[in-house]
Order: sequence, then structure tokens, then C-alpha cells
Amino acid sequence: MEQKTLIHSVENGVLWLTLNRPDSLNALSKDLVNELMTAFTELNTNTAIRVVVLKANGRAFCAGLDLTDGGWGAGATPQQLLTIQRSISDVYRAMRRCPQPIIALVQGAACGGGFSLALASDIRIAADNAKMNAAFIKAGLSACDMGCSYFLPRLVGVSIASELMLTGRFINAERALRTHLVSEVVPESNLVDAAKTYITEMQGTSPLGLRLTKDGLNFSTDAPSLDAAMALEDRQQTILAMTSDAREAINAFLEKRAPDWSDS
Repeated sequence: MEQKTLIHSVENGVLWLTLNRPDSLNALSKDLVNELMTAFTELNTNTAIRVVVLKANGRAFCAGLDLTDGGWGAGATPQQLLTIQRSISDVYRAMRRCPQPIIALVQGAACGGGFSLALASDIRIAADNAKMNAAFIKAGLSACDMGCSYFLPRLVGVSIASELMLTGRFINAERALRTHLVSEVVPESNLVDAAKTYITEMQGTSPLGLRLTKDGLNFSTDAPSLDAAMALEDRQQTILAMTSDAREAINAFLEKRAPDWSDS
């Protein structure tokens, strides 16, 4: 039986997605890209899943595009290559459109498209052996690929993003923490336990409130003004204030107990 390139596991409303091509350093094959695209697209209508954790088997998170995979169209026309390019870049769009927060657990190397998998996540936790780079420029291409030119400057600022993208140099876990690229650095064996602390806190919030918070952050990151950002906030708060969960939150506070969320 052919081994799955992406392992799905659901536990208490958390979807654990595991890149499972360890012998290839979890490089992005055509099959893996297709499975990632399907997984993140299906989450759009799956309210039973509240949080997603993206992790990887083996000694690397993801080495980027699998250049040994003939399915990527060697000798293709520009038009065909553009179609292939978009089939890969759509994964990162799907990650941002997916309403659930995504926690990336990064160990070892995260290069090129693998780096962008971490960047497109909402929270990044790094193992102490993690190293990441915009490897595209090392392959005779532009470092502006797979959303890197969008995500990276917003996370670390234009100066550091320019340094990393113009040189292709690696950023290690310690510096990633200093530049706020990752939320924390832990031993590799502690990655899953580190994620669980974030999951517990997220699951303590109302389901719709959590989804709309990611939605609002996405829009506000590119909001043209304070007024535009606050107009969205006002609409979201009005919607949430009318839910059963908002009333439950007040009752739970007054009764000094944990809320019992119904997502209604």
C-alpha cells in the first residue's frame, strides 16, 4: 500500500496534519501539494475543527519543492508552467482563507515553499534545531515566491525580510525568536506539548469568535486606514454579541464557571 504523503488525525476538535515524506525531507511533491490543497479547502465548511496543527515527520519540516518529481513539468511552455505555479501557490491562499487558526511546528530545515508553509500559518513554534530560508533565490529564481514577499515583511519588517530574501541565507531558531518570526523555541521533543498550550487557550474561546478573529486579522493587516479596520471590527462584534455563546459567556462569568460553547 502506498504511504500517505499527508497524515490526518482529529482529536477533540483539533486537526493534526503531518507532512509524511521523511526520506525526501518532506519536499513538496505534486501529490503532497494536492493533499494540502484539499485539506485546507475542506476546512472552510468544517466547523467541528477549531484549530489546525501543521507538523512533519523526520528530521526536516519541509525542504521546499521536490525537484525530482517529474510531475512539475520539465520542458513545459510558459503557459503550462504558470498553471503549475498557481496550483502550488493556491495552497498558501487556502491556508489564509481557512477560518481555523493554524499552528506550525517547525523542526530542522524549512526551505523555499516549506518556509512559506510556516509563514502562512498563524503561529509558529520552532524546535531549537530549526532553520529557515527563502531558498528560491538560490535556484536561479526570485525570492518573491509562494507568498514569501507578502508574509515575511509583515512578520519581521522590510529590512530583515530584504536581508533574508536577497541572500537566501538561513535564519536559525534563536534569531527567529528575537525577530518575532516564531512565538517560542523548544527542544524538538517538546513541540507537540508546546502546541497544546495554545490549543487549550484557543478552545477556551467561543468557536465563532475564534474564526472571526482570524478573519479580522487577515483583513486588518491590509486595511487602508484605522477607520476601515474598525468598521470591520464593529460589524464582527455586532454579529458575535447576538449569538447564544455571547449570552453564555456572560452567564458563565456571573456564575464563576467555564463557558459551555454551542457555536450558535
